[in-house]
Amino acid sequence: MEARALLLLTLLTAPASCGTVLPRASLMDSVWALLRDALSSIFKPIMGAGGYGRAVERQIYRDHQLLRVIPRTKDDLEELEGLEDESGVVFWSPPALNRSLEMVLAPSVADDVKQYLSDSDMDYTVLNVNVQKLINTQNPKAEKSEIVELKSSKGHLMTWSRYHRYPEIMSYLEYLQSTYPNLVEIFTIGKSSEGRPLKVVKISSDSSREVKRAIWIDGGTHGREWITPAVALYFIRQLVEHYAKYRNIVDTMDWYIMPVMNPDGYEYSHSKDRFWRKSRAPNKPSSDSERRGRLFWSYGESCKGVDLNRNWDFHWSERGASDDPCKETYAGARAFSEPETKAVADFIMDHKDRMAAFITLHSYSQMWLVPWGYTRSRVKDYDDLVYVGRKAIEALKKVHGTEYDIGTSTSLLYPTSGSADDWAKGKAGIKYSYTVELRDKGSYGFLLPAAQITPTGRETFAAVRALVRAILREYG
Repeated sequence: MEARALLLLTLLTAPASCGTVLPRASLMDSVWALLRDALSSIFKPIMGAGGYGRAVERQIYRDHQLLRVIPRTKDDLEELEGLEDESGVVFWSPPALNRSLEMVLAPSVADDVKQYLSDSDMDYTVLNVNVQKLINTQNPKAEKSEIVELKSSKGHLMTWSRYHRYPEIMSYLEYLQSTYPNLVEIFTIGKSSEGRPLKVVKISSDSSREVKRAIWIDGGTHGREWITPAVALYFIRQLVEHYAKYRNIVDTMDWYIMPVMNPDGYEYSHSKDRFWRKSRAPNKPSSDSERRGRLFWSYGESCKGVDLNRNWDFHWSERGASDDPCKETYAGARAFSEPETKAVADFIMDHKDRMAAFITLHSYSQMWLVPWGYTRSRVKDYDDLVYVGRKAIEALKKVHGTEYDIGTSTSLLYPTSGSADDWAKGKAGIKYSYTVELRDKGSYGFLLPAAQITPTGRETFAAVRALVRAILREYG
Protein backbone atom coordinates (compact mmCIF):
# COMPACT_ATOMS: atom_id res chain seq x y z
CA MET A 1 0.00 0.00 0.00
CA GLU A 2 2.77 2.47 0.99
CA ALA A 3 4.72 1.67 -2.20
CA ARG A 4 1.69 2.25 -4.43
CA ALA A 5 0.88 5.48 -2.67
CA LEU A 6 4.48 6.67 -3.03
CA LEU A 7 4.48 5.86 -6.74
CA LEU A 8 1.17 7.65 -7.17
CA LEU A 9 2.53 10.72 -5.41
CA THR A 10 5.69 10.63 -7.57
CA LEU A 11 3.68 10.43 -10.80
CA LEU A 12 1.37 13.23 -9.77
CA THR A 13 4.16 15.59 -8.71
CA ALA A 14 6.85 14.75 -11.28
CA PRO A 15 7.72 17.76 -13.49
CA ALA A 16 7.27 17.44 -17.23
CA SER A 17 11.05 17.49 -17.69
CA CYS A 18 11.62 14.36 -15.61
CA GLY A 19 11.78 12.28 -18.76
CA THR A 20 8.81 9.94 -18.20
CA VAL A 21 8.10 7.79 -21.25
CA LEU A 22 4.37 7.45 -20.56
CA PRO A 23 2.07 9.48 -22.83
CA ARG A 24 -0.18 11.87 -20.93
CA ALA A 25 -3.36 9.77 -21.42
CA SER A 26 -1.56 6.60 -20.39
CA LEU A 27 -0.11 8.40 -17.40
CA MET A 28 -3.55 9.52 -16.28
CA ASP A 29 -5.00 6.03 -16.81
CA SER A 30 -2.18 4.62 -14.70
CA VAL A 31 -2.78 7.21 -12.01
CA TRP A 32 -6.49 6.46 -11.89
CA ALA A 33 -5.84 2.70 -11.82
CA LEU A 34 -3.42 3.11 -8.93
CA LEU A 35 -5.87 5.36 -7.13
CA ARG A 36 -8.70 2.85 -7.53
CA ASP A 37 -6.48 0.02 -6.30
CA ALA A 38 -5.32 2.02 -3.32
CA LEU A 39 -8.85 3.04 -2.36
CA SER A 40 -10.11 -0.48 -2.93
CA SER A 41 -7.56 -1.90 -0.49
CA ILE A 42 -8.88 0.51 2.11
CA PHE A 43 -12.62 0.13 1.52
CA LYS A 44 -12.90 -3.49 0.43
CA PRO A 45 -12.88 -4.90 3.98
CA ILE A 46 -15.59 -2.41 4.87
CA MET A 47 -17.79 -2.58 1.79
CA GLY A 48 -17.54 -6.27 0.97
CA ALA A 49 -15.59 -8.47 -1.38
CA GLY A 50 -17.56 -7.65 -4.50
CA GLY A 51 -14.83 -5.51 -6.04
CA TYR A 52 -16.53 -2.53 -7.61
CA GLY A 53 -19.55 -1.73 -5.43
CA ARG A 54 -20.50 -2.77 -1.95
CA ALA A 55 -22.22 -5.95 -0.87
CA VAL A 56 -25.86 -5.77 -1.92
CA GLU A 57 -28.47 -5.29 0.76
CA ARG A 58 -32.22 -5.23 0.28
CA GLN A 59 -33.42 -1.79 -0.75
CA ILE A 60 -36.01 -0.48 1.69
CA TYR A 61 -38.38 2.31 0.64
CA ARG A 62 -39.71 3.24 4.08
CA ASP A 63 -41.10 6.79 4.11
CA HIS A 64 -40.23 7.26 0.44
CA GLN A 65 -42.89 9.33 -1.31
CA LEU A 66 -44.53 8.61 -4.65
CA LEU A 67 -45.18 11.81 -6.62
CA ARG A 68 -46.85 12.55 -9.93
CA VAL A 69 -45.99 15.56 -12.05
CA ILE A 70 -46.95 16.44 -15.62
CA PRO A 71 -44.41 18.50 -17.61
CA ARG A 72 -46.30 21.03 -19.72
CA THR A 73 -43.43 22.88 -21.38
CA LYS A 74 -39.94 22.17 -22.70
CA ASP A 75 -38.58 24.06 -19.70
CA ASP A 76 -40.47 21.66 -17.42
CA LEU A 77 -38.87 18.75 -19.25
CA GLU A 78 -35.39 20.20 -18.83
CA GLU A 79 -35.98 20.82 -15.13
CA LEU A 80 -37.16 17.25 -14.59
CA GLU A 81 -34.35 15.75 -16.62
CA GLY A 82 -31.98 17.63 -14.33
CA LEU A 83 -33.46 15.76 -11.38
CA GLU A 84 -33.04 12.33 -12.95
CA ASP A 85 -29.45 11.88 -11.82
CA GLU A 86 -30.06 13.12 -8.29
CA SER A 87 -29.43 10.59 -5.54
CA GLY A 88 -32.67 9.58 -3.87
CA VAL A 89 -34.86 10.25 -6.94
CA VAL A 90 -36.20 7.28 -8.93
CA PHE A 91 -38.16 7.97 -12.13
CA TRP A 92 -40.65 5.31 -13.21
CA SER A 93 -40.44 6.42 -16.85
CA PRO A 94 -38.54 9.00 -18.90
CA PRO A 95 -40.09 12.49 -18.75
CA ALA A 96 -42.35 13.23 -21.72
CA LEU A 97 -44.29 16.34 -22.61
CA ASN A 98 -47.89 16.34 -21.30
CA ARG A 99 -47.51 12.79 -19.91
CA SER A 100 -47.74 12.04 -16.23
CA LEU A 101 -44.42 11.15 -14.62
CA GLU A 102 -44.29 9.18 -11.39
CA MET A 103 -41.18 9.44 -9.24
CA VAL A 104 -40.11 7.96 -5.91
CA LEU A 105 -38.35 10.35 -3.52
CA ALA A 106 -36.20 9.35 -0.57
CA PRO A 107 -37.04 11.07 2.73
CA SER A 108 -33.74 12.97 2.62
CA VAL A 109 -34.63 14.75 -0.63
CA ALA A 110 -38.45 14.78 -0.68
CA ASP A 111 -38.96 18.26 0.78
CA ASP A 112 -36.23 19.80 -1.37
CA VAL A 113 -37.59 18.22 -4.58
CA LYS A 114 -41.13 19.32 -3.83
CA GLN A 115 -39.90 22.84 -3.14
CA TYR A 116 -37.92 22.75 -6.38
CA LEU A 117 -41.04 21.71 -8.33
CA SER A 118 -43.05 24.49 -6.70
CA ASP A 119 -40.37 27.07 -7.46
CA SER A 120 -40.42 25.86 -11.09
CA ASP A 121 -44.23 26.33 -11.21
CA MET A 122 -44.84 22.61 -11.70
CA ASP A 123 -47.87 21.22 -9.94
CA TYR A 124 -47.43 17.80 -8.37
CA THR A 125 -49.57 15.25 -6.56
CA VAL A 126 -48.39 13.10 -3.68
CA LEU A 127 -49.79 9.64 -4.40
CA ASN A 128 -48.25 7.86 -1.42
CA VAL A 129 -46.13 8.86 1.57
CA ASN A 130 -44.72 5.41 2.42
CA VAL A 131 -43.85 3.38 -0.66
CA GLN A 132 -42.51 0.50 1.43
CA LYS A 133 -45.95 0.00 2.95
CA LEU A 134 -47.37 -0.19 -0.58
CA ILE A 135 -44.71 -2.76 -1.48
CA ASN A 136 -45.48 -4.82 1.62
CA THR A 137 -49.20 -4.97 0.85
CA GLN A 138 -48.91 -5.56 -2.90
CA ASN A 139 -48.29 -9.28 -2.75
CA PRO A 140 -50.01 -11.22 0.06
CA LYS A 141 -48.17 -14.26 1.39
CA ALA A 142 -49.71 -17.71 1.06
CA GLU A 143 -51.03 -19.34 4.19
CA LYS A 144 -49.46 -22.68 5.11
CA SER A 145 -52.85 -24.38 4.79
CA GLU A 146 -53.23 -22.99 1.26
CA ILE A 147 -49.80 -24.30 0.27
CA VAL A 148 -50.62 -27.79 1.58
CA GLU A 149 -53.99 -27.78 -0.19
CA LEU A 150 -52.50 -26.61 -3.51
CA LYS A 151 -49.77 -29.24 -3.44
CA SER A 152 -52.21 -32.04 -2.68
CA SER A 153 -55.03 -31.01 -5.01
CA LYS A 154 -53.24 -29.23 -7.86
CA GLY A 155 -49.68 -30.51 -7.81
CA HIS A 156 -48.31 -26.95 -8.04
CA LEU A 157 -48.40 -23.66 -6.10
CA MET A 158 -49.53 -21.36 -8.92
CA THR A 159 -52.45 -19.05 -8.18
CA TRP A 160 -53.63 -15.76 -9.65
CA SER A 161 -54.14 -14.13 -6.28
CA ARG A 162 -50.45 -13.28 -5.78
CA TYR A 163 -47.22 -12.80 -7.70
CA HIS A 164 -44.96 -15.85 -7.85
CA ARG A 165 -41.20 -16.31 -7.91
CA TYR A 166 -39.42 -17.76 -10.93
CA PRO A 167 -38.94 -21.31 -9.54
CA GLU A 168 -42.68 -21.58 -8.83
CA ILE A 169 -43.44 -20.40 -12.36
CA MET A 170 -41.09 -22.99 -13.81
CA SER A 171 -42.67 -25.69 -11.64
CA TYR A 172 -46.11 -24.76 -12.97
CA LEU A 173 -44.90 -25.04 -16.57
CA GLU A 174 -43.47 -28.49 -15.85
CA TYR A 175 -46.82 -29.49 -14.32
CA LEU A 176 -48.67 -28.40 -17.45
CA GLN A 177 -46.33 -30.27 -19.73
CA SER A 178 -46.69 -33.51 -17.75
CA THR A 179 -50.45 -33.15 -17.27
CA TYR A 180 -51.37 -31.96 -20.78
CA PRO A 181 -48.73 -33.52 -23.07
CA ASN A 182 -51.04 -33.29 -26.09
CA LEU A 183 -51.30 -29.52 -25.70
CA VAL A 184 -48.09 -28.30 -24.08
CA GLU A 185 -44.46 -28.44 -25.11
CA ILE A 186 -41.70 -26.57 -23.26
CA PHE A 187 -38.60 -25.28 -25.04
CA THR A 188 -35.43 -24.14 -23.27
CA ILE A 189 -34.05 -21.61 -25.73
CA GLY A 190 -31.01 -20.49 -23.74
CA LYS A 191 -29.83 -19.23 -20.39
CA SER A 192 -29.86 -15.80 -18.78
CA SER A 193 -26.65 -14.00 -17.90
CA GLU A 194 -26.87 -15.54 -14.42
CA GLY A 195 -27.58 -19.01 -15.79
CA ARG A 196 -31.35 -19.31 -15.36
CA PRO A 197 -33.17 -21.28 -18.07
CA LEU A 198 -35.14 -19.29 -20.62
CA LYS A 199 -38.39 -21.17 -21.15
CA VAL A 200 -40.96 -20.87 -23.94
CA VAL A 201 -44.32 -22.64 -23.82
CA LYS A 202 -45.82 -23.93 -27.06
CA ILE A 203 -49.56 -24.55 -26.92
CA SER A 204 -50.93 -26.47 -29.88
CA SER A 205 -53.69 -29.02 -30.27
CA ASP A 206 -52.10 -30.60 -33.36
CA SER A 207 -55.67 -31.08 -34.56
CA SER A 208 -54.58 -30.72 -38.14
CA ARG A 209 -51.50 -31.81 -40.04
CA GLU A 210 -51.48 -28.48 -41.83
CA VAL A 211 -48.89 -25.91 -40.76
CA LYS A 212 -50.72 -23.31 -38.69
CA ARG A 213 -50.19 -19.63 -38.16
CA ALA A 214 -48.55 -18.73 -34.85
CA ILE A 215 -48.54 -15.95 -32.28
CA TRP A 216 -45.70 -14.94 -29.95
CA ILE A 217 -46.38 -13.40 -26.50
CA ASP A 218 -43.75 -12.53 -23.91
CA GLY A 219 -43.75 -10.95 -20.45
CA GLY A 220 -41.19 -9.99 -17.86
CA THR A 221 -38.80 -8.02 -20.07
CA HIS A 222 -38.39 -5.56 -17.21
CA GLY A 223 -37.91 -7.03 -13.76
CA ARG A 224 -40.20 -4.70 -11.83
CA GLU A 225 -43.22 -5.18 -14.11
CA TRP A 226 -44.67 -8.12 -12.16
CA ILE A 227 -48.10 -7.96 -13.76
CA THR A 228 -46.71 -9.02 -17.16
CA PRO A 229 -45.55 -12.56 -16.25
CA ALA A 230 -48.77 -13.00 -14.27
CA VAL A 231 -50.89 -12.08 -17.31
CA ALA A 232 -48.84 -14.29 -19.62
CA LEU A 233 -49.40 -17.18 -17.19
CA TYR A 234 -53.11 -16.36 -17.11
CA PHE A 235 -53.18 -16.79 -20.90
CA ILE A 236 -51.42 -20.14 -20.60
CA ARG A 237 -53.88 -21.38 -18.00
CA GLN A 238 -56.89 -20.37 -20.07
CA LEU A 239 -55.58 -21.97 -23.26
CA VAL A 240 -54.48 -25.20 -21.59
CA GLU A 241 -56.60 -25.86 -18.51
CA HIS A 242 -59.71 -24.46 -20.22
CA TYR A 243 -58.93 -25.75 -23.67
CA ALA A 244 -62.50 -26.97 -24.22
CA LYS A 245 -63.74 -23.41 -23.94
CA TYR A 246 -61.10 -21.88 -26.19
CA ARG A 247 -60.33 -24.72 -28.54
CA ASN A 248 -61.29 -22.67 -31.59
CA ILE A 249 -58.25 -20.40 -31.19
CA VAL A 250 -55.93 -23.24 -30.14
CA ASP A 251 -56.96 -25.52 -33.00
CA THR A 252 -56.42 -22.78 -35.58
CA MET A 253 -53.25 -21.15 -34.24
CA ASP A 254 -50.08 -22.20 -32.41
CA TRP A 255 -49.24 -20.15 -29.32
CA TYR A 256 -45.67 -19.46 -28.20
CA ILE A 257 -45.64 -17.79 -24.79
CA MET A 258 -42.58 -16.80 -22.77
CA PRO A 259 -43.78 -15.73 -19.31
CA VAL A 260 -40.45 -14.32 -18.05
CA MET A 261 -37.90 -13.07 -20.54
CA ASN A 262 -35.70 -11.47 -17.86
CA PRO A 263 -35.63 -13.99 -14.98
CA ASP A 264 -32.55 -12.44 -13.35
CA GLY A 265 -34.09 -8.99 -13.13
CA TYR A 266 -37.43 -10.44 -12.07
CA GLU A 267 -35.84 -12.38 -9.20
CA TYR A 268 -33.74 -9.38 -8.17
CA SER A 269 -36.87 -7.23 -7.98
CA HIS A 270 -38.31 -9.79 -5.56
CA SER A 271 -35.23 -10.29 -3.41
CA LYS A 272 -33.27 -7.01 -3.43
CA ASP A 273 -34.83 -3.98 -5.12
CA ARG A 274 -38.52 -3.87 -5.99
CA PHE A 275 -37.94 -1.29 -8.74
CA TRP A 276 -35.12 -3.03 -10.60
CA ARG A 277 -35.72 -2.77 -14.36
CA LYS A 278 -32.73 -4.12 -16.27
CA SER A 279 -31.14 -7.53 -16.61
CA ARG A 280 -28.31 -8.43 -14.20
CA ALA A 281 -25.41 -8.71 -16.63
CA PRO A 282 -22.13 -7.30 -15.33
CA ASN A 283 -20.96 -4.16 -17.15
CA LYS A 284 -17.68 -2.31 -17.35
CA PRO A 285 -17.07 1.40 -17.89
CA SER A 286 -17.47 1.94 -21.62
CA SER A 287 -14.66 4.45 -22.16
CA ASP A 288 -11.37 5.68 -20.76
CA SER A 289 -12.99 8.92 -19.67
CA GLU A 290 -15.75 7.03 -17.88
CA ARG A 291 -13.20 4.79 -16.18
CA ARG A 292 -11.35 7.87 -14.98
CA GLY A 293 -14.56 9.69 -14.06
CA ARG A 294 -16.19 6.97 -11.97
CA LEU A 295 -14.49 5.80 -8.81
CA PHE A 296 -14.99 2.17 -7.89
CA TRP A 297 -17.77 2.64 -5.36
CA SER A 298 -19.98 4.58 -7.82
CA TYR A 299 -19.69 1.83 -10.41
CA GLY A 300 -21.94 -0.47 -8.41
CA GLU A 301 -25.35 -2.09 -8.58
CA SER A 302 -27.05 0.62 -10.62
CA CYS A 303 -24.45 0.09 -13.32
CA LYS A 304 -25.27 -3.59 -13.72
CA GLY A 305 -27.64 -4.88 -16.34
CA VAL A 306 -29.02 -3.92 -19.74
CA ASP A 307 -32.47 -2.68 -20.72
CA LEU A 308 -33.54 -5.68 -22.77
CA ASN A 309 -36.09 -3.56 -24.63
CA ARG A 310 -33.29 -1.39 -26.03
CA ASN A 311 -30.96 -4.25 -27.04
CA TRP A 312 -32.65 -5.49 -30.24
CA ASP A 313 -30.87 -5.23 -33.58
CA PHE A 314 -33.11 -2.67 -35.27
CA HIS A 315 -32.09 1.00 -35.16
CA TRP A 316 -30.19 0.05 -32.03
CA SER A 317 -29.15 2.87 -29.66
CA GLU A 318 -30.50 5.71 -31.79
CA ARG A 319 -33.19 7.42 -29.69
CA GLY A 320 -34.66 6.82 -26.26
CA ALA A 321 -31.72 4.64 -25.24
CA SER A 322 -28.56 5.33 -23.28
CA ASP A 323 -24.93 4.34 -23.77
CA ASP A 324 -24.30 4.76 -20.03
CA PRO A 325 -24.33 1.39 -18.21
CA CYS A 326 -25.61 3.14 -15.09
CA LYS A 327 -28.80 4.35 -16.79
CA GLU A 328 -32.03 2.36 -16.76
CA THR A 329 -32.32 2.53 -20.55
CA TYR A 330 -28.78 1.31 -21.20
CA ALA A 331 -28.83 -0.37 -24.62
CA GLY A 332 -25.88 -2.70 -24.03
CA ALA A 333 -22.42 -2.76 -25.56
CA ARG A 334 -23.89 -3.73 -28.93
CA ALA A 335 -27.15 -5.01 -30.42
CA PHE A 336 -28.00 -8.49 -29.13
CA SER A 337 -25.14 -8.37 -26.65
CA GLU A 338 -27.42 -10.04 -24.10
CA PRO A 339 -28.17 -13.79 -24.03
CA GLU A 340 -31.85 -13.17 -23.33
CA THR A 341 -32.59 -11.04 -26.39
CA LYS A 342 -30.34 -13.12 -28.64
CA ALA A 343 -32.07 -16.37 -27.61
CA VAL A 344 -35.55 -14.96 -28.25
CA ALA A 345 -34.55 -13.42 -31.57
CA ASP A 346 -32.98 -16.67 -32.79
CA PHE A 347 -36.09 -18.62 -31.81
CA ILE A 348 -38.44 -16.20 -33.53
CA MET A 349 -36.35 -16.11 -36.70
CA ASP A 350 -36.54 -19.91 -36.83
CA HIS A 351 -40.36 -19.62 -36.78
CA LYS A 352 -40.90 -16.27 -38.48
CA ASP A 353 -42.55 -17.69 -41.59
CA ARG A 354 -45.52 -18.77 -39.46
CA MET A 355 -45.64 -15.83 -37.06
CA ALA A 356 -48.74 -13.76 -37.70
CA ALA A 357 -48.54 -11.68 -34.52
CA PHE A 358 -46.00 -10.57 -31.92
CA ILE A 359 -47.07 -9.15 -28.55
CA THR A 360 -44.68 -8.05 -25.83
CA LEU A 361 -46.34 -7.26 -22.50
CA HIS A 362 -45.17 -4.35 -20.37
CA SER A 363 -46.53 -2.07 -17.67
CA TYR A 364 -47.84 0.45 -17.05
CA SER A 365 -49.97 3.08 -18.91
CA GLN A 366 -52.89 1.16 -20.49
CA MET A 367 -51.72 1.55 -24.07
CA TRP A 368 -51.69 -0.61 -27.20
CA LEU A 369 -48.55 0.53 -29.01
CA VAL A 370 -47.75 -0.02 -32.68
CA PRO A 371 -44.37 0.42 -34.42
CA TRP A 372 -42.40 2.54 -34.98
CA GLY A 373 -40.84 3.65 -31.73
CA TYR A 374 -37.56 4.97 -33.13
CA THR A 375 -39.10 7.58 -35.46
CA ARG A 376 -42.22 9.67 -35.85
CA SER A 377 -42.68 8.29 -39.35
CA ARG A 378 -45.47 5.75 -39.58
CA VAL A 379 -45.05 2.19 -40.70
CA LYS A 380 -46.55 1.61 -44.17
CA ASP A 381 -49.41 -0.58 -42.94
CA TYR A 382 -50.09 1.57 -39.88
CA ASP A 383 -53.84 1.64 -40.58
CA ASP A 384 -53.99 -2.16 -40.65
CA LEU A 385 -52.22 -2.41 -37.31
CA VAL A 386 -54.44 0.22 -35.73
CA TYR A 387 -57.60 -1.42 -37.09
CA VAL A 388 -56.75 -4.78 -35.51
CA GLY A 389 -55.45 -3.08 -32.37
CA ARG A 390 -58.74 -1.22 -31.98
CA LYS A 391 -60.62 -4.52 -32.19
CA ALA A 392 -58.46 -5.70 -29.32
CA ILE A 393 -58.94 -2.70 -27.02
CA GLU A 394 -62.68 -2.59 -27.74
CA ALA A 395 -62.96 -6.21 -26.59
CA LEU A 396 -60.79 -5.38 -23.58
CA LYS A 397 -63.03 -2.50 -22.54
CA LYS A 398 -66.15 -4.66 -22.63
CA VAL A 399 -64.85 -6.83 -19.77
CA HIS A 400 -64.28 -4.27 -16.98
CA GLY A 401 -64.60 -0.90 -18.70
CA THR A 402 -60.83 -0.34 -18.77
CA GLU A 403 -59.82 2.16 -21.43
CA TYR A 404 -56.65 1.88 -23.50
CA ASP A 405 -55.06 4.36 -25.90
CA ILE A 406 -53.64 3.18 -29.22
CA GLY A 407 -50.80 4.67 -31.25
CA THR A 408 -47.03 4.72 -31.48
CA SER A 409 -44.65 5.09 -28.58
CA THR A 410 -43.37 8.35 -30.03
CA SER A 411 -46.87 9.84 -30.08
CA LEU A 412 -48.17 8.47 -26.77
CA LEU A 413 -45.07 8.00 -24.60
CA TYR A 414 -41.50 8.67 -25.72
CA PRO A 415 -39.07 7.52 -28.44
CA THR A 416 -37.52 4.06 -28.11
CA SER A 417 -34.95 2.41 -30.32
CA GLY A 418 -33.71 -1.14 -30.31
CA SER A 419 -37.13 -2.25 -29.03
CA ALA A 420 -38.69 -5.67 -29.45
CA ASP A 421 -41.81 -4.72 -31.41
CA ASP A 422 -39.85 -2.59 -33.88
CA TRP A 423 -37.45 -5.50 -34.46
CA ALA A 424 -40.31 -7.99 -34.85
CA LYS A 425 -41.89 -5.76 -37.47
CA GLY A 426 -38.76 -4.44 -39.20
CA LYS A 427 -36.44 -7.46 -39.12
CA ALA A 428 -38.58 -10.56 -38.54
CA GLY A 429 -41.35 -9.25 -40.81
CA ILE A 430 -44.20 -10.04 -38.41
CA LYS A 431 -47.05 -7.88 -39.62
CA TYR A 432 -49.04 -7.49 -36.40
CA SER A 433 -46.38 -6.50 -33.87
CA TYR A 434 -47.38 -4.66 -30.70
CA THR A 435 -46.21 -3.55 -27.28
CA VAL A 436 -49.03 -3.70 -24.74
CA GLU A 437 -48.70 -1.53 -21.64
CA LEU A 438 -50.98 -3.09 -19.02
CA ARG A 439 -52.72 -1.55 -16.00
CA ASP A 440 -52.73 1.00 -14.49
CA LYS A 441 -52.19 4.68 -15.30
CA GLY A 442 -49.80 5.31 -12.42
CA SER A 443 -51.76 5.36 -9.18
CA TYR A 444 -50.08 2.05 -8.33
CA GLY A 445 -47.76 1.80 -11.32
CA PHE A 446 -45.35 -1.10 -10.84
CA LEU A 447 -47.01 -1.87 -7.50
CA LEU A 448 -50.30 -3.02 -8.99
CA PRO A 449 -51.99 -5.05 -6.22
CA ALA A 450 -52.21 -8.81 -6.69
CA ALA A 451 -55.98 -8.50 -6.50
CA GLN A 452 -55.83 -6.97 -9.99
CA ILE A 453 -54.04 -9.92 -11.61
CA THR A 454 -57.20 -11.79 -12.56
CA PRO A 455 -59.17 -8.79 -13.89
CA THR A 456 -56.12 -7.62 -15.84
CA GLY A 457 -55.59 -11.12 -17.21
CA ARG A 458 -59.27 -11.54 -18.09
CA GLU A 459 -59.58 -8.28 -20.04
CA THR A 460 -56.22 -8.65 -21.80
CA PHE A 461 -57.03 -12.23 -22.80
CA ALA A 462 -60.29 -10.97 -24.31
CA ALA A 463 -58.26 -8.42 -26.28
CA VAL A 464 -55.84 -11.02 -27.60
CA ARG A 465 -58.68 -13.36 -28.59
CA ALA A 466 -60.28 -10.53 -30.58
CA LEU A 467 -56.93 -9.79 -32.22
CA VAL A 468 -56.44 -13.44 -33.17
CA ARG A 469 -59.93 -13.69 -34.64
CA ALA A 470 -59.32 -10.55 -36.75
CA ILE A 471 -56.01 -11.91 -38.02
CA LEU A 472 -57.43 -15.31 -38.84
CA ARG A 473 -60.23 -13.66 -40.84
CA GLU A 474 -57.60 -11.79 -42.83
CA TYR A 475 -55.64 -14.94 -43.60
CA GLY A 476 -58.79 -16.94 -44.31
